[in-house]
Amino acid sequence: MADEQLFEGLPEQERPQAEGRGALRLRVPERSQIGMQVAALDDLVSEDHPVRAVWAFVEGLDLSALHDLIKAREGQPGHPPADPALMLALWLWATVDGVGSARQLDRLCRDHLVYRWLCGGVSMNYHSLSTFRIAHMAVLERLLAQGVASMVQAGLVSLDTLAQDGLRVRASAGASSFRRRARLDDLLAAAQARVARLRAEVETDPAAGDRRQRAAKERGAREREARIAAAQERMKELEAERERREKTNKKQVAKQKEPRASTTDAGARVMKMADGGWRPAYNMQIISAPEPQVIVAIDSDTSGSDRGLARPGIEMVHAEGYEPSNYLIDGGFTKSDDIEWAHAKNIKLWCPAGQTKHGTDPYAPKKDDGVGVADWRKRMQSDDGKAFYRLRAEHECINAHARRMGLRRLSLRGKIKARIHLLWFAVAHNMMRFFALHAEAQVAA
Repeated sequence: MADEQLFEGLPEQERPQAEGRGALRLRVPERSQIGMQVAALDDLVSEDHPVRAVWAFVEGLDLSALHDLIKAREGQPGHPPADPALMLALWLWATVDGVGSARQLDRLCRDHLVYRWLCGGVSMNYHSLSTFRIAHMAVLERLLAQGVASMVQAGLVSLDTLAQDGLRVRASAGASSFRRRARLDDLLAAAQARVARLRAEVETDPAAGDRRQRAAKERGAREREARIAAAQERMKELEAERERREKTNKKQVAKQKEPRASTTDAGARVMKMADGGWRPAYNMQIISAPEPQVIVAIDSDTSGSDRGLARPGIEMVHAEGYEPSNYLIDGGFTKSDDIEWAHAKNIKLWCPAGQTKHGTDPYAPKKDDGVGVADWRKRMQSDDGKAFYRLRAEHECINAHARRMGLRRLSLRGKIKARIHLLWFAVAHNMMRFFALHAEAQVAA
């Protein structure tokens, strides 16, 4: 009470506000605000962006084979198509970017700055993009071969040592689409009957609009009939393969289930994947120069195992004109006949031996060893051989790049289109490796 009377005449002081308690001050988007930006599309992409290197790479290619296919000429009617160089650059950059769908690429050409820069105002549609992607396998094969040859000539790559590995890629088919022969026969008969009925309806129906709808249904029925027929042809191959295996291992084959073929993608086969699961897939074979990580050749296979695929790989390399002295493969390829065959071709096949049944040394000499197998056992057991074989691990980087670039599940169906998908990856991968190797060579110089 005394304190209140003592300070009664002094002015009352305001308490300071706690710091940060005032109204928020933020920069918020104003999307309805009208403004003007004067800038060329070329100014919006930095000078060191990788897409510029991709475009420069495509500009340096000889695309006369693609230009010869164009029917739109000066003085003749017809809408001009997009430049093949642009289509090629779009798919190469899309592959590097992990884009595997024509519809997705079409959207990016409208919405994404880098893809808009590549287009340069040229409109795109997914039909044209999809058609271009699968229509030029021979051109892609030539680009792959020419790219490897140019890097060899420039001294960036040596082909004395090559490596091969299989990469299982999920097919665009469901497990439920696989049918046995009896079921395929029933489905084909039903599909043929449906096509005949729809064709008769289209021919007799006077209504134009409804006729177009039924024509579309007939087209879909014909496509399904063709897929089932392709599955039946694939079934013949599987049955012939089963008969061949029965001659050497009848008991094991008898325990296996009846072969089945897919009505969605006849070329696909159920394989054991890297995660241990079983799914429809293709066995993508990639042959590379392991040290520079450059792809030399590719192939798509429907075998569930890599065993026996080394010889076709070497033959494919020889067809391209390459003569390697060393060929690195993993244990899944190991086959005595291939080792002897490669030895006769003056090629050292480097591959580990599998585990023996009784735990004995797999590299111990045997009485029935040929000259090639005996030499293989000796070099794989040596310390120098083990050190040299470690070079094969460099090839695994290519597999990792393949996964990063979207080679996990195919969006295309059929063995040929699976090969085309792999070719796009190989050309795009080698393009990026050329940029890196060329830059390293310039720094070293």
